[in-house]
Amino acid sequence: MPNCKSLLSQAIKKKKKKSKNKLRRKSASRKENPIEEEEEEEEEEEEEEGFSLKSSTRSHSHGVQPLGNLYLNPGSVNSRNTGLGNLQILTDELVLDILALLGGTHLGILATVSKSFYVFANHEPLWRNLVLENLKGGFLYNGSWKSTYVSAHYPMFDNVGSSCLRVRDFYSDYLFQSWLCANLEMKPEWLERDNIVRRRGISVEEFVSSFEEPNKPVLLEGCLDNWAALEKWDRDYLVKLCGDLQFSVGPVEMKLEDYFRYSDQAREERPLYLFDPKFAEKVPRLDSEYEVPVYFREDLFGLLGNERPDYRWIIIGPAGSGSSFHIDPNSTSAWNAMIKGSKKWVLFPPDVVPPGVHPSPDGAEVACPVSIIEWFMNFYGATKTWKKKPIECICKAGEVIFVPNGWWHLVINLEESIAITQNYEKFVECVGFSTEAKC
Repeated sequence: MPNCKSLLSQAIKKKKKKSKNKLRRKSASRKENPIEEEEEEEEEEEEEEGFSLKSSTRSHSHGVQPLGNLYLNPGSVNSRNTGLGNLQILTDELVLDILALLGGTHLGILATVSKSFYVFANHEPLWRNLVLENLKGGFLYNGSWKSTYVSAHYPMFDNVGSSCLRVRDFYSDYLFQSWLCANLEMKPEWLERDNIVRRRGISVEEFVSSFEEPNKPVLLEGCLDNWAALEKWDRDYLVKLCGDLQFSVGPVEMKLEDYFRYSDQAREERPLYLFDPKFAEKVPRLDSEYEVPVYFREDLFGLLGNERPDYRWIIIGPAGSGSSFHIDPNSTSAWNAMIKGSKKWVLFPPDVVPPGVHPSPDGAEVACPVSIIEWFMNFYGATKTWKKKPIECICKAGEVIFVPNGWWHLVINLEESIAITQNYEKFVECVGFSTEAKC
């Protein structure tokens, strides 16, 4: 994987640097002020690596290292292979695909076979799938998906799910990458580009002529100032207002209180995202505390009445949650209004397929095999040299972004965020009266 290769090259550079400075590190200056010297060394290494981990990051639960580290430790044997036996010829992905066929009890038994199977059988996404499939939304997240599963099925062994062993000399790019992506902070260079057009207080006519008709993104400021939601909607208010009502969270339904319990503790590559299309029907007061911005009130789909497909959603998620590259369905445009928090947006025009994205020939399906953070690690840098660079911005509370029809877009929450989004179909005037007239 490209990022693991970069980690290897960075590690080699660090090793060379350390060997060059070995004598200097033992000099009198270090003896005089060892703490200051260590802090300087850490700062140098962080600057050299170019990334940092979240402050809440725990060390890798089982000691998994990137494969490149194996080449820096002559004489080491990868316990990943010795522990798998004849199955070592399988890729990590295929091993995990096979283990995904097992239930919790059999995974627990398999974890006792060898250190290698212990690492694979404790892979968190396996337990996440078991929890979501078996418990649906009726679970209380307990620090990890395995611990959540164990505490729900075997309460007497509540602490077993959180226990772990550190395995020496286990090298796997795939497993290390999963941990890294779950714990990596957004790099400053991923956030610095802000090239979207911003407007405040423009007329509907100017919005239509300058952005909607030419199909160009724009970030609108100040058009949510009269929303009660902007002041009221925080987690305490929403939990109290919504009570035991359940909302769509990925493949399950959850109470808001239970979802926030999960989002406070979760550290994973693809956090569950609350994305509910029926929030206004479930809680009419929420519907009354926001209104469609004046720029988007003409909506052809509104004529469908009760036959209209899902078109508006409340979106809640922790830092790191979001949506990978996609185009909104049914040839619709969209607006997305930030109520709390902030989001990083990356948009490509309809004629530019983002790197790492593989749409089907008819465009009906899109394969984006990497997570959002992994996309930034592996593909974002290449876009800096593209002639058609993406449109980017950070959308903050009180701001609305207009996403035109057909535009590819990726979104990641930079902090816990609450937003409203709505798809709409703009009216198009028909020209001419012949049978060949086009709209």
